[in-house]
Amino acid sequence: QVQLVESGGGLVQAGGSLRLSCAASGLTFSNYAMGWFRQAPGKEREFVSSINRSGSTTYYADSVKGRFTISRDNAKNTVYLQMNSLEPEDTAVYYCAAKFVVASTRPNEYNYWGQGTQVTVSS
Repeated sequence: QVQLVESGGGLVQAGGSLRLSCAASGLTFSNYAMGWFRQAPGKEREFVSSINRSGSTTYYADSVKGRFTISRDNAKNTVYLQMNSLEPEDTAVYYCAAKFVVASTRPNEYNYWGQGTQVTVSS
């Protein structure tokens, strides 16, 4: 079965950095666009970033543009999210997701989801 496993979350001070990873198995990774989403307590799940199948095109929410970088390694079936200049407002559970063929900002269009990894940014 398809599995997406996130790692790399944790507690960091404001201004710090974290790198999230999402390892995929059970699917042909290069056929799927990948996305990162986050959900803070009491809030809806929101789009953070996505990347197309080849890695040539990326998308970012305005709130993270210039601070976060998404990338993928199709040989390792892994997608990454480099998060720099973290702010307390970035505190959330971060999820990776896979969408067949075309990237999207809409969470309900994604086919598979990971279990999430907690990111906490202290002020």
